Amino acid sequence: MNKKLILICCCLFIKAITSVAQDSPIPFEVLPLQSLSEFQATGNNWQIVGDVFYDLDGGKSKTTSGVGVLLNTLQKGDNEALKTSFEHGDIELSLDFMMPKGSNSGVYLQGRYEVQLFDSWAEKDPKYSDAGAIYQRWDASRGAGREGFEGHPPLVNVSRAPGLWQSLRIVFQAPRFDSNGKKVANAKFVSVYQNDVLVQKNIEVTGPTQAAFFEDEQALGPLVIQGDHGGVAIRNIKYKTYGSEKVTLKDMKLTYYDSIRAINDFAKAKPKGEMPIDVLAHLAPATRNEFSGTVEGSLEIPSDGEYFFNLNLAWVPDDTPPGNINGAGKLFIDDKEVVYVDGVTGKANGSTELTAGTHKIKLNYFKKYGHWYAPSNDITLTVEGNGVAKTALNVPLRADDPVGQIAVKVNDRAEMQRGFIMYDGEKRTHTVAVGEPGGVNYAIDLSKGELLSVWRGDFVETTPMWYGRGETQLMLPMGNVIELAGKPSLAVLDSKDEAWPSEIDGFSYEGYKLKANGAPIISYRIPGVRIQETFDTQESGKKLAHTLKVVVENENLEIYSLIAQGATIEKLPNGLYAIDDKSYYIELTGKQSPIIRDSADGLQELILPIKLIGKSGVVTYSIVW
Repeated sequence: MNKKLILICCCLFIKAITSVAQDSPIPFEVLPLQSLSEFQATGNNWQIVGDVFYDLDGGKSKTTSGVGVLLNTLQKGDNEALKTSFEHGDIELSLDFMMPKGSNSGVYLQGRYEVQLFDSWAEKDPKYSDAGAIYQRWDASRGAGREGFEGHPPLVNVSRAPGLWQSLRIVFQAPRFDSNGKKVANAKFVSVYQNDVLVQKNIEVTGPTQAAFFEDEQALGPLVIQGDHGGVAIRNIKYKTYGSEKVTLKDMKLTYYDSIRAINDFAKAKPKGEMPIDVLAHLAPATRNEFSGTVEGSLEIPSDGEYFFNLNLAWVPDDTPPGNINGAGKLFIDDKEVVYVDGVTGKANGSTELTAGTHKIKLNYFKKYGHWYAPSNDITLTVEGNGVAKTALNVPLRADDPVGQIAVKVNDRAEMQRGFIMYDGEKRTHTVAVGEPGGVNYAIDLSKGELLSVWRGDFVETTPMWYGRGETQLMLPMGNVIELAGKPSLAVLDSKDEAWPSEIDGFSYEGYKLKANGAPIISYRIPGVRIQETFDTQESGKKLAHTLKVVVENENLEIYSLIAQGATIEKLPNGLYAIDDKSYYIELTGKQSPIIRDSADGLQELILPIKLIGKSGVVTYSIVW
């Protein structure tokens, strides 16, 4: 095997390098939730609390005094909506919400267009009335049975159990009006993410949704939270508001070269030719794997302020060895260097103060050879400013990739998929993912005996494993992934206070056999202990039971199971344990007595001693989310 091939193969296995590019330096406005002063006057059903407990099975709720959580509790009298004091047009909105069992609420953009909040836990066939949906419109004149229309169910149901925190992120574009007040463009939900999974994309709404708080359409309106249908808790409300003006790039010219091998070569290189262009792409004659160019143009800035630019050269991988880069790029505005893609990674960003008006822009870039695992030649330049929405400048129109998505489906038997999976930013290479018929999925690192993650919904996408040359070998979970401890599930400790090991000396994976439903029974061995691991879905996929059976050579060993790890672990009034700020629950069976303890890395751990009867023992607990 030659040195270049060895280098490429090694790149596939190293830990992913964090890109120097960040999402955006432009801060969100934050509603402090210290009081209701940020909202218009409303009913007594709204209050500010420090924390809330909703029982999983619909029992009594409990609140903790304090600030930071907005709570709606239905009262016997009138229950009113909550409207913000500020009004918005285009907005990027982010918040966390928690639903009690069976509850119904909603977030109305401009008080007119509803994103539904609902207890949709484990719903197999989500509708326009489920969480993450765009609620339907209503017109009684359409006739009986046809009044409701234009409802949009979520693309996938990723709702968590009652009493757990969930996230919602919305990018909304307000309707547009001409100088005479006539609507010229509908309102649009550019994207809606629930629990970090895309559930709506580019959904136009032709008018206010059913039960909106205003019947007309306007350029501005308040953010409204429904208050008369059911309880809801909300926290971490953040937003960015935007005007309709955008940054534009025009009058572009491409100058192209031969034999650019380093970013500083542009200063002395002789151009081969030039051509006008209207999209950011290398349109000049060149081979696919060797080209270079300078794009110059006019950048139109709508208002004074700081602008943030992000440049991505797709042909440069994010794991390139520093001495072997295959390309780089530099962005200049008014002859000032703003962004430098150094070639070790393909992405970088920078910011600069700009005045309203026209500015000179120049982009130098080159590619000197192609990585077979980074085949795209896309150039992406985005810009964002205060009051100016993030925009990708002059993107070429392309047909959809004809290969489509390659996914593994789960029918009436469990499915297993071996491959690589990302965990905590690192590629794990000895993993198996299992999809159960109840819609519950999980991933295990077989080389270490570690339960990595769980998710609900669709199983895994395997396109990166098979398309092209299967460059990354990644399998991609198709749902809201909850990452678990990622440490050995079992360990022999001298005492309950001994630190949990990051790996176990002498650990070995012994193989697996299949249960009748296709799920694995996995065997491991650690010094003096044989381990058998199984998983079972419960209650139509609402819970995942994890069972570990051990047989020991010495019955005096103290064996513990690491049940969970998180920033916080809290025992709830209903006996469940809430993990990592109510991200998921742990349910224990019988009279087990777990230990909550602090770890050296600043987290908390939930560990459970395994009681041995003779030379065997067993522990079972359920993960609920």
